Amino acid sequence: MKKIKFISTFSMLLISSQLMAQTTLITNVNGYTIIDKSLKQFSAISFTNDTINKVYLLGDVVETPNDAIVINGQGHTMLPGLIDAHGHVLGYGHSLLQVDLVNTTSENDAVNRAISYAKENPSLSWILGRGWNQVQWSNNAYPNAKSLDEAFPNKPVWLRRVDGHAGWANSKAMALAGITSASKAPAGGEIIKDKNGQPTGVFIDNAMDLIIESITQPSLAEDKVALTKAMKSLASLGLTSVHDAGIDQKNIGLYKMLAREGNMAIRINGMLYLPSKNWQQQLQQGPYKTEDDMFVLHSVKIQADGALGSRGASLISDYSDHSGHKGLLLHDNKTLKHYIDFAMDAGFQVNTHAIGDNANKLILDLYQQAIQKSDTKKLRHRIEHAQVLRLEDIPRFSSLNIIASMQATHATSDKNMAVSRLGTARILGAYAWRKLLDSNAVIAAGSDFPVESPNPFYGLHASITRQDHKDLPLGGWYADQKMTPLEALRSFTLDAAYAGHQEKIIGSLEAGKKADFILLADDIFTMAESKVWQGKVLQTWVAGKKVFSAIDVSSTK
Repeated sequence: MKKIKFISTFSMLLISSQLMAQTTLITNVNGYTIIDKSLKQFSAISFTNDTINKVYLLGDVVETPNDAIVINGQGHTMLPGLIDAHGHVLGYGHSLLQVDLVNTTSENDAVNRAISYAKENPSLSWILGRGWNQVQWSNNAYPNAKSLDEAFPNKPVWLRRVDGHAGWANSKAMALAGITSASKAPAGGEIIKDKNGQPTGVFIDNAMDLIIESITQPSLAEDKVALTKAMKSLASLGLTSVHDAGIDQKNIGLYKMLAREGNMAIRINGMLYLPSKNWQQQLQQGPYKTEDDMFVLHSVKIQADGALGSRGASLISDYSDHSGHKGLLLHDNKTLKHYIDFAMDAGFQVNTHAIGDNANKLILDLYQQAIQKSDTKKLRHRIEHAQVLRLEDIPRFSSLNIIASMQATHATSDKNMAVSRLGTARILGAYAWRKLLDSNAVIAAGSDFPVESPNPFYGLHASITRQDHKDLPLGGWYADQKMTPLEALRSFTLDAAYAGHQEKIIGSLEAGKKADFILLADDIFTMAESKVWQGKVLQTWVAGKKVFSAIDVSSTK
């Protein structure tokens, strides 16, 4: 059924100063969206420019607007664009331009990858990389500078651990940084030394800065290339929005530039890192967003402790596999309180990294005081990771309106070492998605890329199965904490949007919201749960524009 539109001369004059409205109708789709906490199926969607006009639920008569571009979706599955609530876009972009050490099988394997990369990039002054994880190596031991020295006696090398909370340097890099046996780690950091007191080349948390300060930083142009490359890659995986967990004024300027140029493949919800240069002045300017909502800045990122894999997460009691060690707090209470109070008073949402049970309790305590003082409960402050919790702290998330920003693949990656680190009692409050959901907490899903793969289907699979890609362990790791498929999708869509104060414009496909959606080869609600991680993205659309396509679809005018 076609409807006639009457446009007045006055309306035409208004439109002449803008781009002419273009309506697109995509028919013949196997669509899913979440409305009022229920899963709804639809067969077609209509949008004009970047805004949805109508979603045709099953049984609705599809009307073709005049002059619409009509696209046959060929029966493919359509979902709302997926949202990663915690990633590191610039870091991911640079990781695409560095040595990829993910899934290395040994220290020697990591060194060989660095050698191959160096041969392909002979002009580099430093060899940089990321992704090693000694827990996946047979010896389960930290690497040593000596193995890098044999291959790189005269070129500095700096390879970050997969979680970004430890780094591995060769002797040349340590010499440039002035590291000797007499060097001491700053507060919140550790220099690993051998039995003779000599640095082994591994630096934990704040101690990494000793090496990083010696590395020539990327230029503005190089950062712009990395951001652009990262956003295009993320779009190809089905992500239409990312909460960038820790950016500085340089990043903010780049995002504003890319938005002005129309070169943002996906939406970015930025978190200003505290402390970063001139952070107070940035907060005093208040929240910011572009007119098209492609870039927003209304939150901050603070880091309370380190990671579990490097034993940097701050625990109340000793690590079960390291007597006398409780991890690291990266700031004292006074400093943390200053950051939190300042940001809340400036009207910003506060998102704090906390992994260990001590760090989580501390942040919950500080939030409770600051929220009451600033009257900012409505800002939905967040704890990033919320990984290891005391059981008695779990209900506090809902009562304080604090969002648990969690990464499902951390559980399936950590399952081989988490119990040894925490013991059988503490593990019951770790990666506790069901306990949090049952206490009415909101979980916003992410990946923490490049720590984990940014592929959101890996996260959906882990949320639903609590298994790795080899279907292990049988039945799922602490399977009572699984999410349902609907809950998992919601955590990557509406709840992630809610965590970014954007649930009114993205997160579901409804009239009046932005036309952010993806087309898939498979139906994640009917395919085997064990195969969800293999979900293949065919197209990604952001703001009504196709930003990635692996297929051709027919369209008619």
